[in-house]
Amino acid sequence: MEGKLHILHLEDEPNDMELVREVLLVTGIGCEIEWVSTRQAFLAAVERGDVDLVLSDFSLPGFNGLAALRIIRERAPDLPFIFVSGTLGEEAAIEGVRSGATDYVLKHRLSRLEPAVRRALGESEERRKRRQAEEALVQERGFLKALLENLDAGIVACDAGGVLTLFNQATREIHGLPELPLPADDWAAHYDLYLADGKTRMEKEQIPLFRALHGERLRNVEMTVIPRNGSPRHVLASGQPIVDASGRKLGAVVALNDVTGRKQLEEQYRQAQKLEAIGRLAGGVAHDFNNLLSVILGYGDLCLQSGPVDELLRERIEHIRSAAQRAVTLTRQLLTFSRKQVVELQVVELNGLLGETTRMLRCLIGEDVQIVVRLAEGLGRIQADPGQIEQIVMNLAVNARDAMPQGGTLTLETANVDLDDAYADRHPGAHAGPHARLAITDTGVGMDAEILARIFEPFFTTKEQGKGTGLGLATVYGIVQQSGGHIEVESAPGRGTSFQVYLPCVDAPAASADRPEAAVVLHGTETIVVVEDEDAVRDLVLETLEVYGYNAIGAADASEAIGISERYGGAIQLLMTDIVLPGMSGRDLARHLTARFADLKVLYTSGYAGEAEPAFIQKPFALTALARKIREVLDGPPGDVGQIEGDPVVTSEERG
Repeated sequence: MEGKLHILHLEDEPNDMELVREVLLVTGIGCEIEWVSTRQAFLAAVERGDVDLVLSDFSLPGFNGLAALRIIRERAPDLPFIFVSGTLGEEAAIEGVRSGATDYVLKHRLSRLEPAVRRALGESEERRKRRQAEEALVQERGFLKALLENLDAGIVACDAGGVLTLFNQATREIHGLPELPLPADDWAAHYDLYLADGKTRMEKEQIPLFRALHGERLRNVEMTVIPRNGSPRHVLASGQPIVDASGRKLGAVVALNDVTGRKQLEEQYRQAQKLEAIGRLAGGVAHDFNNLLSVILGYGDLCLQSGPVDELLRERIEHIRSAAQRAVTLTRQLLTFSRKQVVELQVVELNGLLGETTRMLRCLIGEDVQIVVRLAEGLGRIQADPGQIEQIVMNLAVNARDAMPQGGTLTLETANVDLDDAYADRHPGAHAGPHARLAITDTGVGMDAEILARIFEPFFTTKEQGKGTGLGLATVYGIVQQSGGHIEVESAPGRGTSFQVYLPCVDAPAASADRPEAAVVLHGTETIVVVEDEDAVRDLVLETLEVYGYNAIGAADASEAIGISERYGGAIQLLMTDIVLPGMSGRDLARHLTARFADLKVLYTSGYAGEAEPAFIQKPFALTALARKIREVLDGPPGDVGQIEGDPVVTSEERG
């Protein structure tokens, strides 16, 4: 019955059972009593699980109270059990209590039954509540432990005596060591704790947990952990003492945030920014230097072309030109590094390029270096300058050869890879998407971290003086960047080096072979406006054009060029302008003038250029190359340089 106790009464005397029932009812204990007298019936009632209290005689035919008690304690440890017997002696009563009986009542003293039942039920309820509280505490502790174990942050704690009591999974991964209840004196040595520099071992008093144990509240203290079998981990530690409500110190806790990945990414960004700054400087220097080289080479050519030259003078001029040409090579490498070199991008098959280049490598590298080539089938096509890709392979192969003075293995591999957004986030300059990967790996001496951080800097080299310019890897870096790709390096002393070059794939057919150029006449009579802010370069170009028969007019900037064009009475067929000019750029000047004079053609020139123009010649140029390019532009179709909205288009006829 709902709200009533369900009492199981084990008794073989009906009269005694009725007497017990009457006593309970009279004392106000609402209950429903189930009477059983055999072991089988007792077991069946217990199995149902709805019994609140067991009353049992001590001795029954074929069964007894102690056996019934053992059954209850095995199946329902907290169920109250009271012996109610008329023959229970002192020894039997003691044995019953020791065996787990809640109480005992003699049949001739049933007045004790009511308080005994109430006390038994009260104790049972207390045990139930205590058990529930213990189970809840165990569950809470289990939840807390699972929570701490699954945190990304490391959590380490100690008790008031400084003995480690908590060392979660993330902490174990940072240290590469299991949890041990170590005292504070052993922390630094056992767990390899260092200051932020990664070189100075921490003293006990510097350890964040020790400081927190002694009352400090710490926030983002930088430290380094060097695991026994792993790379250094950069960690930010935050912690505080643990105290109870009365302020009594219970211990300390510290959270460890592993920022190794973030530090590496920050270093990569700093390195990328440094290389970008160096690139801008290198590009500017190369641009200005190319102007000087243009003058040196140009006037050297004019001297040789002006008529008969004494052999000794010719030899000296050739020495000047030879030195200038070597300087041209250096400036082009600088421009490649700074991504300001003009490139002719084509859709190419990387595997095909490597096949041709590998044949040259075998002659270049030497017999003591074994070349292994593994080309992936179905490799995606890339858009790049074929000559520059060959330059990447050659430069990296020569570096690898120099790193293997006793011989070794050089491996070239290609593969299709799909870089995801996470990779692009971790590697500044990289972009997500399908890429063709070129891996060039050697078994050489390798490099340490300090060298790795600088290998792409121009003029940085570890080779002996006179054996390297330090521009080879800088050139590789610039080519990869200009091709929209990404380069990674893995190396360690004694473990060789692997360069991984990632070039974006394009969905386009490969370019066909170039057709041979037709012969070009070098001379002409057209009028050309030359816009160049470097006086020496402008004078050289004007003198050269006059040698080839042209009517050449010079201007130092865009404003002067516009004035000349509008005042000039005859037709001007060509504008030759430097892209970089003070005030207005060469491109803007070209758009302005071609908007007014529709049939004006344009030839751009520069010491560097971010991208190839439709008609462009890069400084320094040979004078014959300049004459050929001018003739090519004049005889070719009109160039597309854009128009300025609202400006009228004026033809040469209207103008002249």
